[in-house]
Amino acid sequence: MNIDIVKPAEPPARRPTWDEYFLKLAMLASERATCPRMHCGCVLVRDRYVLSTGYNGSLPGTPHCTTHGCLVVNNHCVRTNHAEINAICQATRHGITLTGGTAYVTNMPCTHCAKALIAAGIVRVVIFSDYHDTLAERFFQEAGVELERHHIPDLTIHYDLAKYSSAVAAARRPCADSPEPSPPAER
Repeated sequence: MNIDIVKPAEPPARRPTWDEYFLKLAMLASERATCPRMHCGCVLVRDRYVLSTGYNGSLPGTPHCTTHGCLVVNNHCVRTNHAEINAICQATRHGITLTGGTAYVTNMPCTHCAKALIAAGIVRVVIFSDYHDTLAERFFQEAGVELERHHIPDLTIHYDLAKYSSAVAAARRPCADSPEPSPPAER
């Protein structure tokens, strides 16, 4: 057997840290949000393993804010569950324990979500933006939950199909629930 060691022509791009990686996943989850007043995403992780994700959106089977409007009470949309609650509920539906886990959230949790994360056993929360009128920080401190504020991660997904010699572009087939893909950008 002939084995060759092939080194890249260019130095590898900087790999994101684990915290950046999971925050970017939370940002991606937030793109599914159905409330135009706030897009928030949450990724629940333990031992570098994604346990559950969530975004702020309506209850299953109920109208979305984007189609039926927001139900606003005291300046808060009550039609949707917050990302953290949806992530906790998703884990619960699949019998996944969150004890000892980390929550990566695009925004500081509201008071209710902070309490739910604490009750679910989350021991660390990582965010990159704050939220108004919340007692989350106080409850996290009282419960011994570590809170870390990071800078917003790079907004770009660095993937260049043409750059990877073993990759071949997939044939374009329209999906039933997605729009027709855009043609590739000219190089």
